[in-house]
Amino acid sequence: MWPVFITPAAQRMLQAIPDGRIRGKIGDVIDRLRQDPEKQGKALLGELAGYRSIRAVGQRYRIVYKVEKTRVIVIVVAVGLRKEGAKRGIYALARKLLRLRLTE
Repeated sequence: MWPVFITPAAQRMLQAIPDGRIRGKIGDVIDRLRQDPEKQGKALLGELAGYRSIRAVGQRYRIVYKVEKTRVIVIVVAVGLRKEGAKRGIYALARKLLRLRLTE
């Protein structure tokens, strides 16, 4: 089992989701990352290289996470809706968090 750490920024994103059922389903997916996180989701490219993304609640929500082998930990860095090309889409927010070094 891998320990899972949720960054403060990702925790705020999760709590900002108004529907408790959706938050619960996203929490279930995060819990599943404790088992073989490298075999789940997909590897991201570009500025998010080294991170992975997994779907939650159908196709709408994404969880961006990183697996750190040296510390044996899964770090959830962002949670939110996928909005292709939108400034507020989850991947744009994750890139911004990385640039501002808010994922550490």
